[in-house]
Amino acid sequence: MLFFDQFRKGGERLQTLAIGITLGLLLLLAGLWHIQIVSAKRYRASLETQTYRTVRIPAIRGKLLDRDGRVLAENRPSYNLNLYLEELRPQFQEAFTKARAGRRLTRAERAQLAVEVRWLVASNTIDRISRFLGEASTITDRDFRLHHHQWPYRPLAVRENLSPAQIARFMENAPNLPGLDIEVQPLRHYPCGSMAGHLLGYLTRDDMARDDDEGGFSYSLPSYEGAVGLEYLFDDELRGKPGTKSVVVNSLCYREGEMIWLTASPGHNAVLALDLPMQQAAFEALRSLGPGTRGALVVMDTTNGDVLAMVSSPAYDPNEFVSPLSHERWAVLNDPRLRPMFNRTTQGAYNPGSIFKIITALAALEHGLDPHAQIQVQPDPRRPGRGAIFLGRRKIDDTVPPGDYDFKRAFMHSSNSYFVQVGLQTGRDRLLAMGQQFLLGRHFGLGTRQEVSGYFPSPQDVLGIWTEGNLANACIGQEITVTPLQMAVMTAAVANGGKLLRPRLVHRLERAEPGPEGAVAKAFPPRLLGELKVHARSLATVREAMLADTEEPGGTGFAAFQQKNPLTGQITPRIPGFRVAGKTGTAQVKKGATVIDHITWFVAFGPYDNARYAVVVMVESGDSGGRTCAPVACRVFQALKQRFEPAPATAPRLVSRK
Repeated sequence: MLFFDQFRKGGERLQTLAIGITLGLLLLLAGLWHIQIVSAKRYRASLETQTYRTVRIPAIRGKLLDRDGRVLAENRPSYNLNLYLEELRPQFQEAFTKARAGRRLTRAERAQLAVEVRWLVASNTIDRISRFLGEASTITDRDFRLHHHQWPYRPLAVRENLSPAQIARFMENAPNLPGLDIEVQPLRHYPCGSMAGHLLGYLTRDDMARDDDEGGFSYSLPSYEGAVGLEYLFDDELRGKPGTKSVVVNSLCYREGEMIWLTASPGHNAVLALDLPMQQAAFEALRSLGPGTRGALVVMDTTNGDVLAMVSSPAYDPNEFVSPLSHERWAVLNDPRLRPMFNRTTQGAYNPGSIFKIITALAALEHGLDPHAQIQVQPDPRRPGRGAIFLGRRKIDDTVPPGDYDFKRAFMHSSNSYFVQVGLQTGRDRLLAMGQQFLLGRHFGLGTRQEVSGYFPSPQDVLGIWTEGNLANACIGQEITVTPLQMAVMTAAVANGGKLLRPRLVHRLERAEPGPEGAVAKAFPPRLLGELKVHARSLATVREAMLADTEEPGGTGFAAFQQKNPLTGQITPRIPGFRVAGKTGTAQVKKGATVIDHITWFVAFGPYDNARYAVVVMVESGDSGGRTCAPVACRVFQALKQRFEPAPATAPRLVSRK
């Protein structure tokens, strides 16, 4: 009682404090009573209409960049309208109750009715949003049922890539459209289109897949993965790690709260060896032959194996694969003749024709061939002015006139008779062994799902099988197959003195968010695959003959690299100050004994005095290597000189002063 005695004795301040505390408690009790009793029904209804979503945040896929950081593949935001079927359950239940009213149904009939009711409710919702957006719905009953049965945890995509106007219309009508929401998803974009499509590859969307990291999510996004090319090779590194967020949505489709539990980690960026300006120049050079050209072009740095440009024609645009393709477009991309999806630089295995005479020449020179010795080409009785070589009853045509030929003259005129004779003298084993030194018949292990090895047998593989005729065919590039990339490695090895360099497509992988350890996640240094076991003088002899092919009259590549003044008759190079050495080739494609097509080639390197670049051009159904492929290569070398070679210094101008 001491407390109340003190309280009654006075102390106005204490009495005021007590009254204040009492009023505060009464106010608090009144508020609690209002919340718990008066407003209980309203809060209970609010909780029942709230939806909690645990959503995966997609990771930003890493970029593909050229050697100087120019963007080849990036991401742009795509605003997609999704329908969350789980949030339409009240509408499903209400419609089901009305549909079965007064009816006695079996279990199977109830299940069938439930499916029909779900589609009816969902289709009505989709039709309403279609009217707001001004586009007709493209979701069928079959697609809806498949989605509902297989991926109930995933939102159903109603519209993708909404325009700003469509987003505004949806937001105005969102309260009347339950279960719908706009999600932002990164979408792959290739700014260069079809220019480097085969090398970069493309992504495929796999709605059947469920990633291992999706287990704890209420809703998950469709999966994109690399299908071919570099997108496939570095898919794990480019993909990144997804994040997680929790979203609270009320009955009016408004987000009441959002909490990010785990931030998404972007994938690594890949810096390629490719040079975008050179890729564009190569693309346009090959396209100059016509839109239906079936061919390939490779530009390779002879000092380190960097692939500066890689073009296959016809090409495809990897942007097309971001969204589902129509049946009509698939038919075009799978045309059996044009084959736009086919990467001819690494998947195409072709007879090399006369460009293989480079290897035949090296094998013969190593076996002791005197390059100055004269070998006679016999006349063809049926073709006046043309030569031929006879193997028993079989005749092999030649394009050169009959007469005596030394090595350089036979090489620059591309005499079949000469190289068949020296190849037969060299022997099968030595010829095949020389080809194996160039790694023919082997993969480079690119890992892009686009590489074949071609056909090049070992001596043991053809022991007792190859006749003299088979060997004669091989001497002029008819019995074997190679890829354009293999020929680029061969040309680079001849140019650089015998070093076989692995084609390098990528320089390094870089972290999108550099940390203490730096920006580079993984580097890919140049790799030496081996060295030719040939004498330097043999390589020098072949290089001199390749130079004669483009600089001396009569050479099969002369017209492409030299020009004649019609008034003075003076001959000048088309690329002043940049000497190119090359070899043309034309291979026959036979069906039985009938020639049905030709494969034309041109392989070259330059500048001759300080070889830096190897260029390979291959065209199916071409006229000849000299008339079809060599002019394309000349355009590429012109671009190489302009892009990389320094301009000659000019002497300072002297100005007289008075």
